[in-house]
Amino acid sequence: MGYGSFNGVSMAPSMQDLAADARSLGALKAGADKATPETIRATAKQFESLFMRELIKSMREATMKSGMLDNPGSDLGTDLLDQQFSVAMSGQPGGLSDLISQQLARQMGVEMPGHGDNIERPPMAVNAPESLSSKTGTDKLTASDAVLAPVKTKKAPTAAQAEFVAKHSETANKIEKATGIPASFMLGQAGHETGWGRQQIRNKDGSNSFNLFGIKAGASWTGKVAEITTTEYVNGVAQKKVAKFRAYASFEDSFKDYARLISDSPRYAKAREQTKSVTAFASGLQKAGYATDPEYAAKLSRAINTTLQLRRAQVQV
Repeated sequence: MGYGSFNGVSMAPSMQDLAADARSLGALKAGADKATPETIRATAKQFESLFMRELIKSMREATMKSGMLDNPGSDLGTDLLDQQFSVAMSGQPGGLSDLISQQLARQMGVEMPGHGDNIERPPMAVNAPESLSSKTGTDKLTASDAVLAPVKTKKAPTAAQAEFVAKHSETANKIEKATGIPASFMLGQAGHETGWGRQQIRNKDGSNSFNLFGIKAGASWTGKVAEITTTEYVNGVAQKKVAKFRAYASFEDSFKDYARLISDSPRYAKAREQTKSVTAFASGLQKAGYATDPEYAAKLSRAINTTLQLRRAQVQV
């Protein structure tokens, strides 16, 4: 069959462009002992390309077909087009492949020229093969990631979301082992509450309160407090109010306090029983009054699903 063009770019596949498959990726990983900046960037692009291809595939599966022109030939053409799109969208400056290549370079001890921005980014554990096989047990994907229902999201996860999940995954995994609350549930809720780390609660002096879950400081709280202006919904109407929030010494303390709240408070008992379902857990939290936003359950479900998609993508390459 012939191949046309898209926005002036030829869509004819070449052996190099269609390298986004498991065999070529395996060859790159096999040569890790002779890694160079070029091979690391190529490997990182393969990871991102495979990830983007899965996202495109999920979006197509969620789109209703007319059935009028569908046939094996059109399916093959669509698959090839999606493969080309995934390659074209990968390797962009500042994208996910940059984060992956930095992590791989750190693990292999390779100096990466051309990335001299000196910005220290959290390790991309979600895409690091060595960390996934670590014997420490704290940075592996957890059992809940495999048993929860398959996820589909309308939007592809952003680099900021991937970075946030990578930064806090080890802690979330540790808390899941201790409490049984799925790590992806906690990561998704922390991401939603903080705008994926961009809107964290600050103390009066500007320091971080490490409060990832927006837990307020009630009368029973005896620890430090951060007082900020927040949005509350009264009878469905958004209002600005000054409220006191709990402040912690570390992000891990925040995870521990959240898990203790969900596990020990009778208020969240029903939600705690719904850890086999993303939507049921999110709805349970809203019904229990975790937040006043009438759309909280829907927003939280999307955030958790995004987190699940990111974590599952780690082990598909």
